[in-house]
Amino acid sequence: MPRKKELSFEESLDRLEGIVKQMESGDSSLKELMDNYTEGMKLGEACLKELGKAEAAMDMVVSLDN
Repeated sequence: MPRKKELSFEESLDRLEGIVKQMESGDSSLKELMDNYTEGMKLGEACLKELGKAEAAMDMVVSLDN
C-alpha cells in the first residue's frame, strides 16, 4: 500500500484553514466535525513541529554569526 504524501508546511496550513472555515460554517454533521477536528489537530501538530525545526535552524544560523 503506497504511503500518503507528506504535506508541506504551507499545504498543511492551507488545509487547516479550510477545515476551520468548514467547521465555522455550521454546515457539518457531528461525524464530519469530529473527523475534521481530529485531522485539524494532527495538522496543527505537524505545523508546530515544522516551525520548531525552522526556529532551531535559525537559532543555529544566528549563533554562527556571533
